[in-house]
Amino acid sequence: MMVMMDFKVVVLAGGVSKKLLPLVSKELPNALLPVANRPLLSYTLDLLELSNLKDLIVVVEGRDAAREVGSWISAAYADRLQVEVAAVPEDVGTAGAIRAISRYLTTAKDILVVSGDLVSDVPLGAVAATHRRHDAFVTAMLCSAPVSGSLDSGSSGGKDKTKKPGRYDLIGLDPTKQFLLHIATGAEVGKDLRVQKSILRAAGEIEIRADLMDAHLYAFKRSVLLEVLEQKGTFHSLKQDVLPYLVRSQLKSDVLLNGIPQAEENGNEKVISQSNQQMISQILANASEPTFHLRYALGPHGSSSARRTHKCCVYIAGSSKYCARLNSIQAYSDINRYVIGEASHLSGYSFSSHNNIIDPSAELGAKTTVGPHCMLGEGSQMGDKCSVKRSVIGRHCRIGANVKVVNSIVMNHVTIGDSCSIQGSVICSNVQLQERAVLKDCQVGAGFVVTAGSECKGEVLAKK
Repeated sequence: MMVMMDFKVVVLAGGVSKKLLPLVSKELPNALLPVANRPLLSYTLDLLELSNLKDLIVVVEGRDAAREVGSWISAAYADRLQVEVAAVPEDVGTAGAIRAISRYLTTAKDILVVSGDLVSDVPLGAVAATHRRHDAFVTAMLCSAPVSGSLDSGSSGGKDKTKKPGRYDLIGLDPTKQFLLHIATGAEVGKDLRVQKSILRAAGEIEIRADLMDAHLYAFKRSVLLEVLEQKGTFHSLKQDVLPYLVRSQLKSDVLLNGIPQAEENGNEKVISQSNQQMISQILANASEPTFHLRYALGPHGSSSARRTHKCCVYIAGSSKYCARLNSIQAYSDINRYVIGEASHLSGYSFSSHNNIIDPSAELGAKTTVGPHCMLGEGSQMGDKCSVKRSVIGRHCRIGANVKVVNSIVMNHVTIGDSCSIQGSVICSNVQLQERAVLKDCQVGAGFVVTAGSECKGEVLAKK
């Protein structure tokens, strides 16, 4: 744990994401969106606590959202974590958020930046150790790309939209799989990509991967990150601006150290075709050979006037670890399903012998069944002859008789009338479904009333 002592931790909790409407609102920002009946941010905070990282800055976009998040943290983590909640303007971007709180980041040697929408069990100490071992400028955590599809996959419901080509993170690694040579976020699979000749020549070869995801968990050298953000005032995103910039400039690092920006290489790129190899990678504990950075810095004849370089490293999570970002409605459904299923150890709950969780205060009617990989929250009541399969039902819900809920998430204080059918849908808090309503692949915003006998498929239902 000693390696973590002088890391400053910044959690970027976002605000109210348009991608998650109508599930989120000013009253329920991203960070508090329930995942298996727990606020999303609790998964990140618990992971940090397990890593003995208890002094945090949580950055929230918007004052209203920051107030809601701060109140919840004060109540839930009062005796466990020391958290300062900082409000930044909405839509400032991840780079802008760090810029806005830079006054808090003046002492630590390194900064650990964690996305508040991350649900993972990857040990953060391993990322920090990798960063320190290589004395890197930046270390990015990579994990297996989501099974459900590409990074921009849409919601499971909603009206049909024109299909776009799948977009993925395209990641270039050196032969040892320790160093990041190229990253293109949201790149279209099937097109060629450009890699700088100097990096390719120095590394010898590059492996292009489309099966890995940038988890948006980074260890940065503090002085470098703050200098880049100061020099590059237009940089908006850590993932799309800062990280690619550091990767491109790793063999001409004086651009970062003397404060004099240099023009980036022009016309010195090499086109290589994509290779979507499926393989499991583990980072090497120690490199026995000098890194390509050192060989390049010394030059072909071991010149004493070394060229400046810096290292951009990766930590690749093992295949047995769970890692996902909740940045779309599809991801929301997927993560809920995994946390009450294959990744149930993340839920923080003890599952019954039937592989489900039914709160002791919940009430079930006659001949009502709650199947495996289901959750029924505190104080909820279900009538007779109901069936729940692979679904999460929140707290203090009132569910009538002959109701079927399959592959769905029902939040808190929802009222469902008799003979309703809900499949593949997300029902927000305080919704009323009147009797015989049928929903398939829908999202229903908070407080909405679905009238009796309605049949909706692929709809987004929300108050105007």
